[in-house]
Amino acid sequence: MVGRIDIVGLGPGDLDRVTGRAADLLLDPLRTVIVRTLEHPAARSLAHRREVISADDLYELAETFDEVYEALAERAVDAAGRADVVVGLPGSPFVAERTTRLILEAAGSAGISVSVVPGESFLDVLSEEVGIDLLGVQILDGRDLPDPMLLHLPTVIAQVDVPMVLGDVRDRLAAVLPDDTEIVVARELGTADATIERVPLAGVEEAMAGLRTTLYLEPPRAGWPGLVGTMRQLRRECPWDRRQTHHSLVRNLIEETYELADALSALPTDAPEGAPDFGAYADVEEELGDVLLQVVFHTVMASEAGAFDVEDVAEMLRRKLVRRHPHVFANVTVSGVDEVLRNWERIKQDEKQRTSLMDDIPAGLPGLERAAKIQRRAASVGFDWDDARSVMSKIQEELHELEEALDDRPAAEAEMGDLLFSIVNLSRHLSLDPEVALRGAVGRFASRFRWMEASFDMNGKTIDELDQMWAAAKAAERHEAEASND
Repeated sequence: MVGRIDIVGLGPGDLDRVTGRAADLLLDPLRTVIVRTLEHPAARSLAHRREVISADDLYELAETFDEVYEALAERAVDAAGRADVVVGLPGSPFVAERTTRLILEAAGSAGISVSVVPGESFLDVLSEEVGIDLLGVQILDGRDLPDPMLLHLPTVIAQVDVPMVLGDVRDRLAAVLPDDTEIVVARELGTADATIERVPLAGVEEAMAGLRTTLYLEPPRAGWPGLVGTMRQLRRECPWDRRQTHHSLVRNLIEETYELADALSALPTDAPEGAPDFGAYADVEEELGDVLLQVVFHTVMASEAGAFDVEDVAEMLRRKLVRRHPHVFANVTVSGVDEVLRNWERIKQDEKQRTSLMDDIPAGLPGLERAAKIQRRAASVGFDWDDARSVMSKIQEELHELEEALDDRPAAEAEMGDLLFSIVNLSRHLSLDPEVALRGAVGRFASRFRWMEASFDMNGKTIDELDQMWAAAKAAERHEAEASND
């Protein structure tokens, strides 16, 4: 005999809320009833009225919830080989219930007929008890929060069933929302023990977690959607922001980018590897925000012109990343980083229809960066020195040629350019950013010079005396560095 399977919703609470055909099926003595768990009010009540098969044992055997749901689907299909089966699932079978789809797939493969009887969902009760219009509400799984978590809509967070999950949800919310944001904590909805509390985010306690705990919030403007919305409002209401154009903001973008470069240079050289320097990262976070402001500012203005919007920029970038990483998103095999870079330049050249690798390198780039970019382009087709030592030999050669040209200004300028170009090449072979390296040297010079000014009277001193002061400044710097490392 091959039976059929009826998947029935047990609702969010007590058995007396289950009525109609669902109740008839669950109480039919000729049918085998399987419930996902007895840790549910309706399932427990049903077990007192008739024999049921519980899948609670699967939770103890499986390592993940997905394994539990897959095993339950197999159990239901196996039982249907001997009798008609009713599977009772918490809530409504098509609301936050993966088991339903798995049973449908497994039964379909086995040629078993399946029907689904909807039940009352926890969302129905939450909507009624809290007064929520579910249209436009986003529903999140507390055990699998999205990253990034965009809080731009009224939000329901379900399955905050254990303290660790609720603690993680609270911390994720606290990262972007004020502590006084109101959180609705609904527990045991649909039962005589139902409670609804409205507490500030800072007052959400891990002890509030439970198998039937649900959170609801109407978040204030926050995070990425909040930033975009704030920028749009500033363009409407702030005289300064409203007056800006794409051209007027270019200087700001460049300045903020350099400030970010300064902040990044303060990170340990192996970052993000090793122990994080949270102080340095705090500066990076702030400067990244300032650069992001410029990006958002320009995209909001472009949207006002009807050209493109933030989502267009993000999607264009996503597609570009996919297209230029065929070794990740397509069936392309690479031997290492060098081949990745060659593929990148080849794909980019095809996209931009370049006739030369030297095309579309902005002439306005700082000299060091433009030199490095041109060298990377040339290296992508193998036109490069073998190693850093080969470049060192070239630097010695260029230094000698500069020495011979010291009395000829035009020639000296050309040779100085060649020397600097070779030094940039050496930086690239050492995987160092020449701009960062130079900025570090300038910073150290300025710091030592300030120390000299603060420690000595430098007026009227000979160069030998000044050199001694310089040596003292370097010694003080080393001593300070050693002390900070102890």
